[in-house]
Amino acid sequence: MAADSVLKVLFELEGVFIHPSSEEGGSEQDSLISGCLRIVDKDADLLVEYRPLEDSDPSNMLCAGKDSSSVMEWDQCSGEKLLETQQSYETEWDMINAVSFKRRSVTNGEGSLNPAPCLPGSLNHSSERSRWAFSFSLSDLRCIRVKEQGWSFLLLQLSESCRSPPALHFHQGGSRDFLESLGRFAVISQAAGEEVCLMVSSPNRALSQSFENLLDENNFGLVNQKFRNDPYVTTLGGFSKVTNYIFDAFRGTEEQHQRPPEEVADLLGEVIPGLEINQQEEPGFEVITRMDLGVRPTVSRRDPVSSEEWSRHQDAEGRMINVPLLKQIIFKGGLCHAKRKEAWKFLLGYFPWESTVEERKVLHRAKTDEYFRMKLQWKSVSEPQERRNSKLRDYRSLIEKDVNRTDRTNRFYEGLDNPGLVLLHDILMTYCMYDFDLGYVQGMSDLLSPVLYVMENEVDAFWCFVSFMDQMHQNFEEQMQGMKTQLIQLSTLLRLLDLSFWNYLEAQDSGYLYFCFRWLLIRFKRELSFQDVLRLWEVMWTGLPCQNFHLLLCCAILDSEKQKIMEENYGFNEILKHINELSMKLDIEEVLQKAEGIGLQIKSCKDLPATISSILGWDPPAPPPAPPPAPLPALRTPQRGAACSSPLSRDSSAQNGCSPAFIS
Repeated sequence: MAADSVLKVLFELEGVFIHPSSEEGGSEQDSLISGCLRIVDKDADLLVEYRPLEDSDPSNMLCAGKDSSSVMEWDQCSGEKLLETQQSYETEWDMINAVSFKRRSVTNGEGSLNPAPCLPGSLNHSSERSRWAFSFSLSDLRCIRVKEQGWSFLLLQLSESCRSPPALHFHQGGSRDFLESLGRFAVISQAAGEEVCLMVSSPNRALSQSFENLLDENNFGLVNQKFRNDPYVTTLGGFSKVTNYIFDAFRGTEEQHQRPPEEVADLLGEVIPGLEINQQEEPGFEVITRMDLGVRPTVSRRDPVSSEEWSRHQDAEGRMINVPLLKQIIFKGGLCHAKRKEAWKFLLGYFPWESTVEERKVLHRAKTDEYFRMKLQWKSVSEPQERRNSKLRDYRSLIEKDVNRTDRTNRFYEGLDNPGLVLLHDILMTYCMYDFDLGYVQGMSDLLSPVLYVMENEVDAFWCFVSFMDQMHQNFEEQMQGMKTQLIQLSTLLRLLDLSFWNYLEAQDSGYLYFCFRWLLIRFKRELSFQDVLRLWEVMWTGLPCQNFHLLLCCAILDSEKQKIMEENYGFNEILKHINELSMKLDIEEVLQKAEGIGLQIKSCKDLPATISSILGWDPPAPPPAPPPAPLPALRTPQRGAACSSPLSRDSSAQNGCSPAFIS
């Protein structure tokens, strides 16, 4: 028996209509069939499906009026018009749905739909409605014509061997959402000379699926959003920019559209400048040949720092003492949860290590005043002001969207009207005032959430987050220089540690190391359990045992997975899928142990390349001492009053036993 089909819904939208009488040359007033439009992944094939809503009550069908400028909701039972509202129809900027599609359960005594009086031109039988269902493979879609008739409707044109489906009418909005979802899996571009025609080409399946595997679906942005709204999407796929670029590059015959993965990977390197990390012209690139790194030392971890141990590192006035030793034991074991609230403020640089308790109180009061002054700035913006400030509106919209889906399974953030969510929102909005140029970028809520969880205080959490963002700032900048640099550095380390594995990845067009992008962007936040994230971050904040320790963590994880990847002969897509599926399966203590061992192994290597030393913040090895100067020839001691007979110049006479007193 064949294996069960695997079906994954990638997009779903109800309230999409078909006009049966228009398709069949019907009357002036259209009866409408409402249905559900979906994009699904079925056994690795992408399908577009439409199904009439069999379970919906025909009493609430929406019918287009004669002038096509209003939508009327009818009550089938009474036959009276309940509502007529001027629809705020979908335009390029207006996505507001002004009409709700109401469902009502109207049953007779037997539980079936009550066959009340018919609406003009409506369809009453399930068999009649079901004939409008359709499904087709995305690879058969050739073009989409976008039309306006008081609302948007789409005409989908399939390949010659397929019958094109009926027009899809979006009376309640959503056509842009549908097109943007298609843009995740196909290349969509405006046809030359035709504003209303969009050409569709399906790119390499492995590439499109790879990006989907890499990122969870909650973090896919809209096709036309700018980078700063969603670095996940724009960088890994860069759907607005990349799809247009690829389409232009691929434009031509159908054969030209089907490029092999290696060409697609090369093209992505051009589209996203700086991610082409395997070329010698990249800054910091150094050819690294196979080197003998020696045996990797075994390292051990210890228990977390207890409250008593922390107290022993404070003097009578509250200054932290023996800070290097304290950082070392935090690196080796982390902190007990009871001390995190205090210790993180030092590790993040909010409180100076040498400050006294009284000095910290003064600093906290000043920082509290500064925080609430910034918070007041956005709190006092009136609605008319905000309507004239698109940047602030965009920041607020993104924050509200992300806050509602950040760590909602954690008790600190779960449930409705949770005060933790309010604090998360307010801190992120205030950060926009602190750094308005950067503002808010998706992913930043992931960095704030654990900090707020530990601090349990709005002001302290904000300033600790500011310090954390000082470290992470380049990851979220529009040019993403921080991400580019880290990927280059990680590739360099991987070449040193295991050249054969790196060559394998390169042969599978995975030398770009896209699969590490999320690890680096938000410091493994999505890969580990919440408690493991707390442990990992406090260890990294010690700055030990070297600079860029998080890159060694990446190397440690890849070192554990390389055997499976190579033995199973994973390709481009399988590597991304496998790495993504490691989420929540990593043992943080094992990863930390291995990463520390790798660092010690590299440090003990003779003739370590200067690039590696620079990445890990180690001083290059001191040059060998210069050989001692050759001995000078023996000189005859001159007699008193005699001239100094030396082969050396007169200026050197004093250095060779010829005192000026002896020279007449």
